[in-house]
Amino acid sequence: MKFNFLSKLNNATVNYQGAKAYKITPETELYTAVVTTGLNDSFYELGDNRLERIKKLISQCDPEFVARLAVYARTQMHLRSVPMVLAVELAKAASGTSAVSKTVSNVVQRADEICELLAYYQLANARTGTKKLNRLSKQVQKGLAVSFNKFDEYQFAKYNRSTDVKLRDALFLVHPRAKDDNQQAVFNKIAADALATPYTWETELSALGQQRFESPAAKAAAFKTKWEELIASKKMGYMALMRNLRNILDAGVSVAHLQMVCNYLASPTAVATSKQLPFRFLSAYRELKGHNSNFTSMVLDALEDAVMHSAKNIRGFGYNTSVVIACDVSGSMQQPVSKKSTVQLYDIGLMLGMLMQSRCKNVVSGMFGNTWKIINMPKRNVLANVMEYYKREGEVGYATNGYLVIDDLIRRKLIVDKVMLFTDLQLYNSNMSGYSFEVYWKRYKAIAPNAKLYLFDLAGHGATPLDIRQNDVYLIAGWSDKIFDILDSVGNAGSAVEKIKALELQ
Repeated sequence: MKFNFLSKLNNATVNYQGAKAYKITPETELYTAVVTTGLNDSFYELGDNRLERIKKLISQCDPEFVARLAVYARTQMHLRSVPMVLAVELAKAASGTSAVSKTVSNVVQRADEICELLAYYQLANARTGTKKLNRLSKQVQKGLAVSFNKFDEYQFAKYNRSTDVKLRDALFLVHPRAKDDNQQAVFNKIAADALATPYTWETELSALGQQRFESPAAKAAAFKTKWEELIASKKMGYMALMRNLRNILDAGVSVAHLQMVCNYLASPTAVATSKQLPFRFLSAYRELKGHNSNFTSMVLDALEDAVMHSAKNIRGFGYNTSVVIACDVSGSMQQPVSKKSTVQLYDIGLMLGMLMQSRCKNVVSGMFGNTWKIINMPKRNVLANVMEYYKREGEVGYATNGYLVIDDLIRRKLIVDKVMLFTDLQLYNSNMSGYSFEVYWKRYKAIAPNAKLYLFDLAGHGATPLDIRQNDVYLIAGWSDKIFDILDSVGNAGSAVEKIKALELQ
């Protein structure tokens, strides 16, 4: 982004490759760190370097901004763990302010997140002993009390798990006031540990798995019938269905039931309400690509349709706007987004790049490592395009010579409107006697004064290869397709930080 409020002091530094880079403000750094963080279960590890950096940055930022960023990360970027971290750390930094309770009630979007937030709360406050949570911030308590009234018995029962902080523990700690008699009855059931066992795919398959069968064939037939029942019930969530596509194919469900699955996956309404991060579709696609079922292609097509529906609200560019999309496939991009994830930064960059490419009419796309290679793809079949790039990444090597994208434009004297790099920003020149990315961009601006450079930060390391205060250089971060909403606001002289600051806490 172009941040006019950046300090005028020298903000030069170096990146992890030792190349020249520029510092960014604490608010901008916190934003990039948060929206590129896959903490997942690792957020319980206090020694986690990313977590420690986020906590330090929170102390340097205005509490109101932290509150809005937490809500933005949960409701716009669809992240789960890191918004809870922000809410709890905010309670420590700004105790007693209503922003804390509003933040808590907004970031808790599922019943189990009440317990997850409390689990981090006891860890962050170093609570030990048999009563780790006998004291709770009043504002956190107030926010959780509001959260308790969001959910019904089914939602509570669905997520009533044997975790470190149980739902019953949370109820006794928070003391929420029921909104009506029905809600009070649900609270009473939580207190008595008497919630009705919910009808979910997990409970149904678990119960079936405990039964004895006469033969393997009888067991397979029973699971086929159960999967068909679950599909027909329409009670499987979108994410659960995507995660079980291989199991469904393995079970050999009928074509009619498989068509129900595909119809749901490709439903525009279901896609819109599922709030899936784009790489989730890629993970499902990759999981199935080598499956030997006769109906695999049918499911893959449904996933492609789903992705196109997810991209339809992305504001792309028409024939009059020329765009270059460059995806970083260097070695540093081949890192998992969290300790337990199989998804790499590399996957996210390719997925977002191909989504953007599908929405542009006048576009050149490619990948860079040691070299820059243009690989134009059809605008349909986004997932297949990503897989094609994935197979070809070795063709350009594993350095991070992003400057070659700009050098190519200079050499060809090609004037474009927008250059987009999907990268971890660890850009350098592997020819150490060569010029930096910054030098090449300045040279290009001399022949294309209206060109704009968009750096899509996928790692949030905290520095940029160019000074984002000048020369039409913009910084955008995150893994969600919602980053393209920010791209649109940038074009209207906005910024991610300004957009977050404008959010209203309710």
